[in-house]
Amino acid sequence: MKQATKETPILLYNILVVSLALVSFVLAILALTTKITLSKGPYRVIFALIWLFFLIDYLIRFKRAKSKKDFLISNLFDLIALIPSHPIFIFFRIAIIYSIVRYYNLLWRFGLSGKWTNALHKFLYDTGFIYLLSISLVILIFSSLIFASFEHDSLQNSLWWAISTATTVGYGDITPKTDGGKIVSAILMLGGIGFIGLLTSTITDFFTSQDKHDDQTDALKNLTKQVNHLSRQVNQLQKTLKKTENDQKLSSVKNHKRK
Repeated sequence: MKQATKETPILLYNILVVSLALVSFVLAILALTTKITLSKGPYRVIFALIWLFFLIDYLIRFKRAKSKKDFLISNLFDLIALIPSHPIFIFFRIAIIYSIVRYYNLLWRFGLSGKWTNALHKFLYDTGFIYLLSISLVILIFSSLIFASFEHDSLQNSLWWAISTATTVGYGDITPKTDGGKIVSAILMLGGIGFIGLLTSTITDFFTSQDKHDDQTDALKNLTKQVNHLSRQVNQLQKTLKKTENDQKLSSVKNHKRK
C-alpha cells in the first residue's frame, strides 16, 4: 500500500510530462504546416510555459543524476528538444516519452515487446549507435546554428547545408561567404567525415554480424536435427537388436525342449 502511495505522484507527474510533450508536438506541427508562429500571439505563452517546464525538469534530473556524464549522453535528445530556435527540435521530446514507456514496461504490457524490440535495443545500445547518432546530431545542429548566425541565413537552409556538408555531398547551393562560416564549414567537414563514417560502419558491422549469427544459428539447428535423426535411428537399431536377441533366445528354448 505504501509503495502504491509513493508511485502515485510519480505516475501523475509522468502523465503530465507526456501530455505536455503531446501538446508541444501539436504546436510544432501547426507551426510547420500553417502560418502560425510560436513567437507571437497566445501560442507564445503556451510554448514558453511548456519550454520552461521541460527546462526545469531537465535541470532537476541533471542535478539528481549520480553521473553527470552518463546523464548528458543518455538524455542528449532531451537537451536538443530545449533548443527554442525552431519547432523541429520539439519532436526530439519523443525520447522522454519513450523513456517513460520503458519505465512502466508498457510495450511488454501491450504485448509489443519481443524479438523485434530486443533486436532494436541491441542495435541502438549494444553497438553504441545511439551515442554516435546523438553526437552527430549535436554537431549538425550546433554547426547549423553557428552557420546561420554568421551567414544571417535561416535555420532551415543552415540545416540543409550542414547535412549536405557533413555527408560530403556538397551540392553547392549554399556556400559560406564569411570567414566565420568558412571556419565552421571546415570543422564540420572534418568532423562529419569521421562521425558519419562511424555511423555507416556501425550499421554495416551490425548487420554483417547479425547475418553470421543467423548462419550459425541455422547451422546449429541443422546439426540438432541431424543428431535427433541419428538418435532415433540408434534407438530403432537397439530395439531391433533386442528383438533379435529375444527371438534367438526363444528359438533356442524351443529347440532345447524338442530334444
